[in-house]
Amino acid sequence: MTSITYRHADVDGFKVFYREAGRPGAPKLLLLHGFPSSSHMFRDLIPELAERFHIVAPDLPGFGQSDMPSRDSFAYTFDNIAHVIERFTEVIGFDRFAVYVFDYGAPTGFRLAVSHPERITAIVSQNGNAYEEGLSDGWNPIRAYWQDASPANREALRALLTHETTVWQYTHGVPDAASVSPDGYSLDDFYLSRPGADEVQLDLFRDYRNNVALYPTFQQYFRTHQPPLLAVWGQHDPFFLPAGAEAFKRDIPGAVVRFFDTGHFALETHATEIAAAISEFLVR
Repeated sequence: MTSITYRHADVDGFKVFYREAGRPGAPKLLLLHGFPSSSHMFRDLIPELAERFHIVAPDLPGFGQSDMPSRDSFAYTFDNIAHVIERFTEVIGFDRFAVYVFDYGAPTGFRLAVSHPERITAIVSQNGNAYEEGLSDGWNPIRAYWQDASPANREALRALLTHETTVWQYTHGVPDAASVSPDGYSLDDFYLSRPGADEVQLDLFRDYRNNVALYPTFQQYFRTHQPPLLAVWGQHDPFFLPAGAEAFKRDIPGAVVRFFDTGHFALETHATEIAAAISEFLVR
């Protein structure tokens, strides 16, 4: 039951890589990773949950082992990423599912929920933001690029794609950095170093402004449909503040919010604890 298989799906000619575990027929759980990661970030979580759920974790377009077509043939926007992942769920037969969203996975998953609310059985948000108060000052260089898409502002964001920054994302806010395996950030660094990957990520930095513009739409979905929602949050995240987790309760009074003494990549240090919280929440 806990064995993981590694597959590719043909999504209208787009190759999407995904990890799959659990028993077909069990409650479905879709795991959506963030920047600059891949489904590899779920390597510790999946075995913890596979006895109870049918789990699928795709690599987003342009990330990991999924296709990264040229920017001439595929516009790297979150609308397009969400469209590919929505079609992916249809291709593999994920008709009704709970969704785990993290970082970039949040605007992707929330778009799926807005588009097809009847398909979403629950939401687990792990540092997956939908409120402006959840955005820290760490977004200021990216905000500058939203306001002025100059070559200088674009070039300034290359600092966010370096090995040092990726390591910092994994270790900032973690009480003991030695508890963070180098495997995750080393693999992310490998994918970021591929030819053209830097320009893809800079395009997505620019497009992220459209996610913020959709926050009111996401919040209206929460208020209207009241999906069961669990927020499991690394409380020392330098990008997504605890206020973003608490804000879910404004629109979903029954939302459950849990904080963990760790940073942005909370699964690197608290996969077992987060898995236990997810199991308790989703089974209930």
